[in-house]
Amino acid sequence: MVGIDSRNKHILDAKYICPVCSLILRDPIQLSKCGHRQCQTCLNVKQETIIKCRQCQQETLRIEVLLDQAFKIDMKSLLIDCSFCPWTGILNNYQEHIDQSHSNFKCEYCGEQFNSVIKFNLHKVFECQQLIVDCALKDFGCSERIIRIKMKDHYLTQQHQYAILKVVPQMLAQLNDRQMNIDFSQTATAGVCNLATAQLEELYEMLNILIGGVETLTNDEQRLTNETLQMQITLTTLTEELSKIKLSIEESNTLWKGVNLNQDILNQDLSSLEEEINDLQCVSYDGILVWKITKFHEKMIDAQSERQTSIYSPPFYSSPNGYKMRVRLYLNGDGNARHTHMSLFFVLMRGLNDPILKFPFNYKVIFCLYDQTSQQKHIIDSFRPDIKSSSFQRPRSNMNIASGIPKFFPLEMIQQEGNPYVQDDTMFIKIMVDFGDIHKTLLPYAMSLNPGLPMHVQQAMIKQEAERKIQVRSDDQLPIP
Repeated sequence: MVGIDSRNKHILDAKYICPVCSLILRDPIQLSKCGHRQCQTCLNVKQETIIKCRQCQQETLRIEVLLDQAFKIDMKSLLIDCSFCPWTGILNNYQEHIDQSHSNFKCEYCGEQFNSVIKFNLHKVFECQQLIVDCALKDFGCSERIIRIKMKDHYLTQQHQYAILKVVPQMLAQLNDRQMNIDFSQTATAGVCNLATAQLEELYEMLNILIGGVETLTNDEQRLTNETLQMQITLTTLTEELSKIKLSIEESNTLWKGVNLNQDILNQDLSSLEEEINDLQCVSYDGILVWKITKFHEKMIDAQSERQTSIYSPPFYSSPNGYKMRVRLYLNGDGNARHTHMSLFFVLMRGLNDPILKFPFNYKVIFCLYDQTSQQKHIIDSFRPDIKSSSFQRPRSNMNIASGIPKFFPLEMIQQEGNPYVQDDTMFIKIMVDFGDIHKTLLPYAMSLNPGLPMHVQQAMIKQEAERKIQVRSDDQLPIP
């Protein structure tokens, strides 16, 4: 068992902190020789007869160690901040709070779990192998902080060995003084003296062995120093050779960088050319574009992960001398439609003939998501431009701001397995600029026409369908004789 942990222990008066476990005193005992205190449970577990104070190194006989009840009562009113939650109260109520509010504890360093705060604190102070702790010879110059599991490796470092060289003579002098000053009553303390003397002799022998090891390490250090000097001479020669090689490499790198720069420029030009060629292969000059979107699932994953939230269609034109346009598709939605709908927007682009075209652009735009099965349940939607919006004014940059239908199609339908709108990982979207103001009742018919037919044939069929509908309405309105 160790002391009591709290979030504010570092700002409490040092007299309330145990010098052994660095936690708040639990059942404080007082060393009568120096007056310092520590936890009763932090006394040496070996039951040694002499207790050395961690703060001042003064020694007190175990029989002279006192349980300080008055100090324990005084500590009950200490203000405590719980280590595990925002609770604040007095020490006297802290254990009750821990028992009621915290039953499971997990070590933040190694992940081990405990059902008792006492076991948890004991683990952190003495057992956790992943905890960063001070070296035992901190007061003798070895100030490094080490993960406890790597402490044995630390013992072999030069810094620790120098600290041992400092502490060993001091310990030997203290042991000799202690052995000379033993003056206990033969009748009352003969057993104690014999035990202390035996322990001192054992420790003295261990320290002599340790000194021998340190001397061996010192000799090894001298040998290694000599070898290091020899290696430094060799290293100087190699460094000169290396400098010559580096100079040659730098000259080669300069030449190579020039080649790479030219290669990058050529690659960029090639990519731009490929993009232009691909766009030209799909270019349309009648205000209608059938956009084939391949690798749909890959593009959807890119949109969901936000690697690429939107994709652009190839440009198309209203006529050979007309408006330049394209559409922008957000597969995972945009704005308020994110994660719920696909968003589809119309984009005006800067064209060569813009100076002679009329703006703002005010023609209806129709979108159609093809059902690729024989059912032909196409998704059709349209919008008429807001002529006050900057999106439909004459483009002053490469593209205007996209505008259109944020909630074009629900994602839950497109994500269904076997849906008719994505077949063979491919989706088709038709975009039509309606210059003739097709009536909305004709849109399903117009979009269901075979896109492989010439445009003048499709327009003729739409006109015939419109005339047929007018005729049907006229017949329905004739009076019955």
